[in-house]
Amino acid sequence: MNREKSIVRVTVWGAVANVVLAVAKLVAGIVGRSAAMTADAIHSFSDLVSDVIVLVMVKVASRGNDKGHEYGHGKFETLATVAVALLLLAVGGKMLADGVSRIAGFFRGEQMVVPGMIAFWAALVSIAVKEALYQWTAHVGRKFDSPAVVTNAWHHRSDALSSVGSAVGIALASLLGGKWAIMDSVVACAISIFIIRIGVKMALPALRELTEASLPEETENEIRDVILSVDGVLDVHAMKTRKTGPDIIIESHIVVDPEMTVFQAHLLTEYAEDRLRERFGQKTQISLHVEPSVESK
Repeated sequence: MNREKSIVRVTVWGAVANVVLAVAKLVAGIVGRSAAMTADAIHSFSDLVSDVIVLVMVKVASRGNDKGHEYGHGKFETLATVAVALLLLAVGGKMLADGVSRIAGFFRGEQMVVPGMIAFWAALVSIAVKEALYQWTAHVGRKFDSPAVVTNAWHHRSDALSSVGSAVGIALASLLGGKWAIMDSVVACAISIFIIRIGVKMALPALRELTEASLPEETENEIRDVILSVDGVLDVHAMKTRKTGPDIIIESHIVVDPEMTVFQAHLLTEYAEDRLRERFGQKTQISLHVEPSVESK
Protein backbone atom coordinates (compact mmCIF):
# COMPACT_ATOMS: atom_id res chain seq x y z
CA MET A 1 0.00 0.00 0.00
CA ASN A 2 1.45 3.40 -0.97
CA ARG A 3 2.07 6.35 1.34
CA GLU A 4 -1.14 8.30 0.70
CA LYS A 5 -3.43 5.26 0.91
CA SER A 6 -1.83 4.08 4.16
CA ILE A 7 -2.17 7.50 5.77
CA VAL A 8 -5.77 7.93 4.60
CA ARG A 9 -6.70 4.44 5.82
CA VAL A 10 -5.35 4.86 9.35
CA THR A 11 -6.79 8.39 9.63
CA VAL A 12 -10.26 7.39 8.40
CA TRP A 13 -10.41 4.49 10.85
CA GLY A 14 -9.26 6.86 13.57
CA ALA A 15 -12.03 9.31 12.64
CA VAL A 16 -14.67 6.55 12.77
CA ALA A 17 -13.42 5.44 16.19
CA ASN A 18 -13.43 9.06 17.42
CA VAL A 19 -17.07 9.55 16.40
CA VAL A 20 -18.19 6.33 18.13
CA LEU A 21 -16.12 7.02 21.26
CA ALA A 22 -17.19 10.65 21.50
CA VAL A 23 -20.90 9.77 21.37
CA ALA A 24 -20.47 6.85 23.79
CA LYS A 25 -18.49 8.94 26.29
CA LEU A 26 -20.96 11.81 26.06
CA VAL A 27 -23.84 9.45 26.89
CA ALA A 28 -21.81 7.86 29.71
CA GLY A 29 -20.91 11.28 31.08
CA ILE A 30 -24.52 12.45 31.14
CA VAL A 31 -25.99 9.20 32.52
CA GLY A 32 -23.13 8.75 35.01
CA ARG A 33 -23.16 12.43 36.07
CA SER A 34 -19.44 12.71 35.33
CA ALA A 35 -18.15 16.12 34.29
CA ALA A 36 -14.75 14.54 33.61
CA MET A 37 -16.23 12.02 31.17
CA THR A 38 -18.25 14.73 29.42
CA ALA A 39 -15.05 16.75 28.98
CA ASP A 40 -13.36 13.57 27.77
CA ALA A 41 -16.05 13.24 25.09
CA ILE A 42 -15.32 16.78 23.91
CA HIS A 43 -11.64 15.82 23.70
CA SER A 44 -12.58 12.94 21.38
CA PHE A 45 -14.52 15.35 19.18
CA SER A 46 -11.36 17.49 18.94
CA ASP A 47 -9.51 14.36 17.77
CA LEU A 48 -12.05 14.11 14.96
CA VAL A 49 -11.15 17.67 13.92
CA SER A 50 -7.45 16.74 13.77
CA ASP A 51 -8.31 13.67 11.65
CA VAL A 52 -10.10 15.89 9.13
CA ILE A 53 -7.16 18.32 9.03
CA VAL A 54 -4.71 15.50 8.34
CA LEU A 55 -6.91 13.93 5.65
CA VAL A 56 -7.33 17.21 3.76
CA MET A 57 -3.72 18.36 4.06
CA VAL A 58 -2.12 15.01 3.22
CA LYS A 59 -4.36 14.75 0.16
CA VAL A 60 -3.16 18.17 -1.02
CA ALA A 61 0.46 17.40 -0.10
CA SER A 62 0.42 14.23 -2.24
CA ARG A 63 0.03 16.27 -5.44
CA GLY A 64 3.13 16.58 -7.57
CA ASN A 65 4.76 19.75 -8.82
CA ASP A 66 2.60 22.14 -10.82
CA LYS A 67 2.84 25.67 -12.20
CA GLY A 68 1.70 27.24 -8.96
CA HIS A 69 3.84 25.02 -6.71
CA GLU A 70 7.03 24.17 -8.55
CA TYR A 71 8.59 22.65 -5.43
CA GLY A 72 5.52 20.51 -4.81
CA HIS A 73 2.86 20.68 -2.08
CA GLY A 74 4.84 19.08 0.75
CA LYS A 75 4.49 22.07 3.06
CA PHE A 76 0.72 21.53 3.26
CA GLU A 77 1.52 18.43 5.31
CA THR A 78 3.79 20.56 7.50
CA LEU A 79 0.95 23.04 7.90
CA ALA A 80 -1.26 20.16 9.05
CA THR A 81 1.38 19.30 11.68
CA VAL A 82 1.25 22.84 13.02
CA ALA A 83 -2.56 22.87 13.02
CA VAL A 84 -2.85 19.58 14.92
CA ALA A 85 -0.08 20.63 17.34
CA LEU A 86 -1.95 23.89 18.05
CA LEU A 87 -5.09 21.82 18.65
CA LEU A 88 -3.14 19.72 21.15
CA LEU A 89 -2.00 22.89 22.90
CA ALA A 90 -5.58 24.20 23.01
CA VAL A 91 -6.92 20.91 24.39
CA GLY A 92 -4.09 20.68 26.94
CA GLY A 93 -4.60 24.30 28.00
CA LYS A 94 -8.36 23.83 28.40
CA MET A 95 -7.86 20.64 30.43
CA LEU A 96 -5.35 22.43 32.68
CA ALA A 97 -7.63 25.44 33.20
CA ASP A 98 -10.66 23.24 33.96
CA GLY A 99 -8.63 21.07 36.35
CA VAL A 100 -7.27 24.06 38.25
CA SER A 101 -10.78 25.55 38.42
CA ARG A 102 -12.24 22.34 39.87
CA ILE A 103 -9.41 22.05 42.42
CA ALA A 104 -9.95 25.68 43.47
CA GLY A 105 -13.67 24.99 43.81
CA PHE A 106 -12.97 21.97 46.01
CA PHE A 107 -10.90 24.05 48.43
CA ARG A 108 -13.65 26.66 48.49
CA GLY A 109 -15.94 23.95 49.81
CA GLU A 110 -17.88 23.17 46.65
CA GLN A 111 -19.56 19.76 46.61
CA MET A 112 -17.96 17.19 44.31
CA VAL A 113 -20.50 14.98 42.53
CA VAL A 114 -19.80 11.24 42.80
CA PRO A 115 -20.00 9.83 39.26
CA GLY A 116 -21.58 6.50 38.31
CA MET A 117 -19.53 3.45 37.30
CA ILE A 118 -20.81 3.61 33.69
CA ALA A 119 -18.43 6.53 33.23
CA PHE A 120 -15.58 4.42 34.64
CA TRP A 121 -16.19 1.59 32.16
CA ALA A 122 -16.45 4.09 29.31
CA ALA A 123 -13.05 5.48 30.33
CA LEU A 124 -11.47 2.00 30.26
CA VAL A 125 -12.84 1.30 26.78
CA SER A 126 -11.56 4.68 25.61
CA ILE A 127 -8.07 4.00 26.98
CA ALA A 128 -7.83 0.65 25.16
CA VAL A 129 -9.17 1.93 21.82
CA LYS A 130 -7.20 5.19 21.81
CA GLU A 131 -3.90 3.54 22.77
CA ALA A 132 -4.38 1.02 19.95
CA LEU A 133 -5.06 3.90 17.55
CA TYR A 134 -1.94 5.67 18.81
CA GLN A 135 0.26 2.64 18.17
CA TRP A 136 -1.12 2.09 14.65
CA THR A 137 -1.10 5.76 13.65
CA ALA A 138 2.39 6.38 15.04
CA HIS A 139 3.69 3.32 13.17
CA VAL A 140 2.30 4.63 9.87
CA GLY A 141 3.59 8.14 10.56
CA ARG A 142 7.13 6.93 11.29
CA LYS A 143 7.12 4.46 8.39
CA PHE A 144 6.24 7.17 5.85
CA ASP A 145 8.09 10.02 7.62
CA SER A 146 4.93 12.08 8.16
CA PRO A 147 5.16 14.50 11.12
CA ALA A 148 1.46 15.35 10.66
CA VAL A 149 0.43 11.72 11.17
CA VAL A 150 2.80 11.29 14.14
CA THR A 151 1.33 14.43 15.72
CA ASN A 152 -2.17 13.07 15.10
CA ALA A 153 -1.10 9.84 16.80
CA TRP A 154 -0.17 11.86 19.88
CA HIS A 155 -3.62 13.41 19.76
CA HIS A 156 -5.00 9.85 20.10
CA ARG A 157 -2.68 9.21 23.05
CA SER A 158 -3.63 12.51 24.69
CA ASP A 159 -7.24 11.32 24.60
CA ALA A 160 -6.20 8.00 26.14
CA LEU A 161 -4.30 9.84 28.87
CA SER A 162 -7.24 12.13 29.62
CA SER A 163 -9.37 8.98 29.96
CA VAL A 164 -6.80 7.63 32.46
CA GLY A 165 -7.37 10.74 34.55
CA SER A 166 -11.11 10.29 34.27
CA ALA A 167 -10.90 6.60 35.24
CA VAL A 168 -8.73 7.34 38.29
CA GLY A 169 -10.96 10.13 39.51
CA ILE A 170 -14.18 8.19 38.93
CA ALA A 171 -12.83 5.04 40.62
CA LEU A 172 -11.55 6.90 43.68
CA ALA A 173 -14.75 8.93 44.00
CA SER A 174 -16.94 5.82 43.71
CA LEU A 175 -14.89 3.54 45.96
CA LEU A 176 -13.49 5.91 48.59
CA GLY A 177 -16.03 8.69 48.81
CA GLY A 178 -16.86 12.02 47.24
CA LYS A 179 -13.81 13.90 48.53
CA TRP A 180 -11.53 11.69 46.43
CA ALA A 181 -13.13 13.07 43.28
CA ILE A 182 -10.49 15.80 43.45
CA MET A 183 -7.96 13.21 42.22
CA ASP A 184 -9.67 13.32 38.83
CA SER A 185 -8.71 16.98 38.52
CA VAL A 186 -5.20 16.50 39.95
CA VAL A 187 -4.39 13.71 37.49
CA ALA A 188 -6.03 15.67 34.64
CA CYS A 189 -3.76 18.68 35.37
CA ALA A 190 -0.65 16.50 35.28
CA ILE A 191 -1.77 14.91 32.01
CA SER A 192 -2.62 18.30 30.48
CA ILE A 193 0.92 19.53 31.13
CA PHE A 194 2.24 16.45 29.34
CA ILE A 195 -0.10 17.12 26.39
CA ILE A 196 1.05 20.76 26.19
CA ARG A 197 4.67 19.59 26.18
CA ILE A 198 3.97 17.20 23.29
CA GLY A 199 2.21 19.97 21.34
CA VAL A 200 5.20 22.27 21.69
CA LYS A 201 7.60 19.47 20.78
CA MET A 202 5.65 18.71 17.58
CA ALA A 203 5.06 22.35 16.58
CA LEU A 204 8.64 23.66 16.77
CA PRO A 205 10.20 21.51 13.97
CA ALA A 206 7.20 22.19 11.73
CA LEU A 207 7.47 25.93 12.33
CA ARG A 208 11.18 25.75 11.49
CA GLU A 209 10.31 24.10 8.19
CA LEU A 210 7.63 26.65 7.35
CA THR A 211 10.15 29.44 7.99
CA GLU A 212 12.61 27.81 5.56
CA ALA A 213 15.12 26.68 8.19
CA SER A 214 18.13 24.76 6.91
CA LEU A 215 18.55 21.06 7.59
CA PRO A 216 20.61 20.13 10.69
CA GLU A 217 24.36 20.65 10.35
CA GLU A 218 25.07 16.93 10.55
CA THR A 219 22.68 16.30 7.64
CA GLU A 220 24.31 19.01 5.54
CA ASN A 221 27.74 17.52 6.31
CA GLU A 222 26.46 14.13 5.16
CA ILE A 223 25.13 15.68 1.92
CA ARG A 224 28.51 17.31 1.35
CA ASP A 225 30.31 13.99 1.94
CA VAL A 226 28.03 12.17 -0.54
CA ILE A 227 28.73 14.77 -3.25
CA LEU A 228 32.49 14.81 -2.57
CA SER A 229 32.59 11.01 -2.82
CA VAL A 230 31.80 11.36 -6.55
CA ASP A 231 34.95 11.05 -8.63
CA GLY A 232 35.64 14.41 -10.31
CA VAL A 233 34.06 16.67 -7.68
CA LEU A 234 36.83 18.83 -6.19
CA ASP A 235 34.84 20.93 -3.76
CA VAL A 236 31.33 21.79 -2.59
CA HIS A 237 30.18 25.25 -1.48
CA ALA A 238 27.21 27.66 -1.37
CA MET A 239 24.98 24.82 -0.18
CA LYS A 240 21.34 25.59 0.64
CA THR A 241 19.00 23.00 2.11
CA ARG A 242 15.43 22.90 3.38
CA LYS A 243 12.58 20.50 3.97
CA THR A 244 9.21 20.29 2.22
CA GLY A 245 6.94 17.80 3.96
CA PRO A 246 8.69 14.41 4.05
CA ASP A 247 11.15 15.40 1.30
CA ILE A 248 14.23 17.63 1.23
CA ILE A 249 15.54 20.22 -1.22
CA ILE A 250 19.26 20.55 -1.93
CA GLU A 251 20.90 23.38 -3.88
CA SER A 252 24.68 23.56 -4.13
CA HIS A 253 27.68 24.60 -6.23
CA ILE A 254 30.18 21.88 -7.11
CA VAL A 255 33.73 22.58 -8.29
CA VAL A 256 35.22 20.50 -11.14
CA ASP A 257 38.29 20.52 -13.38
CA PRO A 258 37.98 23.42 -15.88
CA GLU A 259 39.18 21.12 -18.68
CA MET A 260 36.15 18.90 -18.24
CA THR A 261 33.68 19.00 -21.13
CA VAL A 262 30.10 20.14 -20.65
CA PHE A 263 28.93 16.59 -21.34
CA GLN A 264 31.31 15.14 -18.74
CA ALA A 265 30.18 17.71 -16.16
CA HIS A 266 26.56 16.86 -16.92
CA LEU A 267 27.17 13.13 -16.37
CA LEU A 268 29.01 13.92 -13.14
CA THR A 269 26.09 15.96 -11.74
CA GLU A 270 23.62 13.22 -12.74
CA TYR A 271 25.70 10.65 -10.88
CA ALA A 272 25.91 12.92 -7.82
CA GLU A 273 22.14 13.40 -7.89
CA ASP A 274 21.59 9.64 -8.11
CA ARG A 275 23.84 9.11 -5.08
CA LEU A 276 21.95 11.76 -3.09
CA ARG A 277 18.56 10.25 -3.96
CA GLU A 278 19.79 6.79 -2.97
CA ARG A 279 20.66 8.21 0.45
CA PHE A 280 17.86 10.73 1.07
CA GLY A 281 14.94 9.38 -1.00
CA GLN A 282 13.88 9.35 -4.63
CA LYS A 283 11.73 12.46 -4.21
CA THR A 284 14.68 14.57 -3.08
CA GLN A 285 14.79 17.77 -5.15
CA ILE A 286 18.35 18.62 -6.21
CA SER A 287 19.92 21.51 -8.09
CA LEU A 288 23.69 21.36 -8.63
CA HIS A 289 25.57 24.25 -10.27
CA VAL A 290 28.94 23.40 -11.85
CA GLU A 291 31.89 25.77 -11.42
CA PRO A 292 35.47 25.42 -12.75
CA SER A 293 38.30 25.21 -10.27
CA VAL A 294 40.43 28.38 -10.45
CA GLU A 295 43.30 26.53 -8.79
CA SER A 296 43.47 24.10 -11.73
CA LYS A 297 44.17 26.83 -14.26
